[in-house]
Amino acid sequence: MVDTAAAREPRIVGSSVTPVLTAEGIEKSFRRGMWPFGHRQQVLRGVDLALLPGEVVGVAGENGSGKSTIMKILVGELAADTGTVTRSGVVGYCPQQPVVYERLTCDEHIELFARAYRMTHEAERRARRDLYGALGFQRYAGTRADRLSGGTLAKLNLTLAMLADPQVLLLDEPYAGFDWDTYLKFWDLVGRRRDDGRSVLIISHFVADEQRFDRVVRLCEGRLCDGQCDGQADRR
Repeated sequence: MVDTAAAREPRIVGSSVTPVLTAEGIEKSFRRGMWPFGHRQQVLRGVDLALLPGEVVGVAGENGSGKSTIMKILVGELAADTGTVTRSGVVGYCPQQPVVYERLTCDEHIELFARAYRMTHEAERRARRDLYGALGFQRYAGTRADRLSGGTLAKLNLTLAMLADPQVLLLDEPYAGFDWDTYLKFWDLVGRRRDDGRSVLIISHFVADEQRFDRVVRLCEGRLCDGQCDGQADRR
């Protein structure tokens, strides 16, 4: 297939545009060890982030840097110790580990999630057709989740996040397990969403194709920064 995403010019978004997702002063710590010898480990130290309409943003960081923690806070799965998160419109979330029902087929998952989103039958039918076609796994529509390969399970995971055409799409390591063809299909989908004014935030331990993003920020030492964080080069 033609890789059009790599040739796309980055979108320049004006600063006067209202963000669809903001995080301000996010801090989070976790207790480590057994009482009375345990201690609190600070994971996030004042994270600030704004996602604008039609923007594709990458958040990169080493393993254990707090990427999944900030993602869970952004979607409301985990409470921050301090700070605020503001969301606008429908939010779709693709967790790093697929959350599926082993005995349900792909079609049954889509039907279940469509009901939860209160989608019309026509909207569900259209989304099902489009996403099966875009990701190329129509033939697994009647296959149970516990019989899917890791790559196909990742496609189902992404499909459920995108089903209701959310204004904001939050993806945690979304293309882990994808082959090259599916990886390109994924970026085609992201490009279409950007063209439609939708916003996408992608968290990954590394960013291989920075030209596909409008911007990439890095999480290190509990804070987000543009470019290489201080001390990062020494750790490599």
